[in-house]
Amino acid sequence: MQQLTAQLQQKLKETEEFVALSRAIDDVTADDQARTLFTNFRDVQVKLQEKQMQGQQIEEDELLYAQQVAQLAQQNEKILRMLEAEMTLSQIIESVTRELVTPIQDMYDKM
Repeated sequence: MQQLTAQLQQKLKETEEFVALSRAIDDVTADDQARTLFTNFRDVQVKLQEKQMQGQQIEEDELLYAQQVAQLAQQNEKILRMLEAEMTLSQIIESVTRELVTPIQDMYDKM
């Protein structure tokens, strides 16, 4: 199973979508402003997720700030391209996941 997983991982790395995401990440990394914007965006997202996972209330001012940071990040063309590339790659991964769990779902459907 591990060998199949390694093969699948390698095939994923060879897809146009993976290569596009890799290039987009390189573009953001090479641009100080884009990198700073994205790092801030990611940090805010992680902080909010941590609060949610701990069952803490997210304050309205935190949500507003997160929206502002997201808006700023998405106004940057390089970040936007990177996020779009990530979404495209995620769709492929979701498709593979659906295929992998189909036999399990089929068993439950027979109940």
